[in-house]
Amino acid sequence: MSDSLKRARRIVVKVGSSLVTNDGRGLDADAVGNWCRQMAALAAQGREVVMVSSGAIAEGMKRLGWSVRPKEIHELQAAAAVGQMGLAQMYESKLREHGMGSAQVLLTHADLADRERYLNARSTLLTLLSHHVIPVINENDTVVTDEIKFGDNDTLGALVANLVDADVLVILTDQRGLYSADPRKDAGARFIDEARAGAPELERMAGGAGSSIGRGGMITKVLAAKRAASSGTSTVIAYGREPDVLLRLAAGEAIGTALIASTQKLAARKQWMADHLQLRGAVVVDDGAASKVKDEGKSLLPVGVVEVQGEFHRGDVIAVRNLAGVELARGLANYGSAEARLIARKPSSEFERLLGFTGEPEMIHRDNLVLA
Repeated sequence: MSDSLKRARRIVVKVGSSLVTNDGRGLDADAVGNWCRQMAALAAQGREVVMVSSGAIAEGMKRLGWSVRPKEIHELQAAAAVGQMGLAQMYESKLREHGMGSAQVLLTHADLADRERYLNARSTLLTLLSHHVIPVINENDTVVTDEIKFGDNDTLGALVANLVDADVLVILTDQRGLYSADPRKDAGARFIDEARAGAPELERMAGGAGSSIGRGGMITKVLAAKRAASSGTSTVIAYGREPDVLLRLAAGEAIGTALIASTQKLAARKQWMADHLQLRGAVVVDDGAASKVKDEGKSLLPVGVVEVQGEFHRGDVIAVRNLAGVELARGLANYGSAEARLIARKPSSEFERLLGFTGEPEMIHRDNLVLA
């Protein structure tokens, strides 16, 4: 795992409320400043960093003068709305001290369950990273309902890691990592340095369903690592107050518990597309585009599309076929079928005139394309 971290180019860091708010007492400027300094240093090394941060409700409660966490959903949402202002301001000011830009991104589960919104969120985050901006992500608690909740920010961290194809997810917590049992109750509890993400015994160690240990504690982190591993992202669970923890992890130092994904990142993503049974449609491409896609591993551009088959939406999985009707590849469409018919055979310079907006230059980006 140490070598994987040293090679990691894109890292998602998740920090919990107890760390961000100094155990609920309000935003901890020193702690946030330390993580921002480390993230800026990682960016200077050429790495891309996304921060998933809890803490909005706790900060909102402090600003509103509430000492007891409310139970009513509208009051929790009000606290989140107030707290998000402080959370965003804190990250913005601390990152700016180190010459980094920041952006606040608020998500719900519905944003990532819908393929079109998923692609929109992915495009936004990747664009921010390309401009050397660090996105600071939180659940959109001001509008969220039970139906669209992530449930916890560990889950959100894993989904964001999937969303941006992260190499590593780092979950910073107030614990050293994962033990074979609750060390507060079992003197013989063994620290787990490294294990395979998704291994059934990890959930038992973390407290499993129905256990008092497993209510929002280490079990959510183990399950988040399992979810991240489904797209080939490995996870490290580490103590957030460890000095220079992010820099030392990135340098290859073994800190915390490493949960290793058994599938390579690109292979996992492309396997999902290759196995996708509900193809919504297809595009037929000319010989030049077929060669670019099949032989050179290039993205598919609309100028090479000669026919659009079926009805599909942005984010749907579609097939790419040659003039003989043979499937060459499949991937995630950047444009719906109606838009694709308008821009087929056209260069990207004409997209704005034809569509009324300028979207991605590719019909399917090579990162979202798998050969048949």
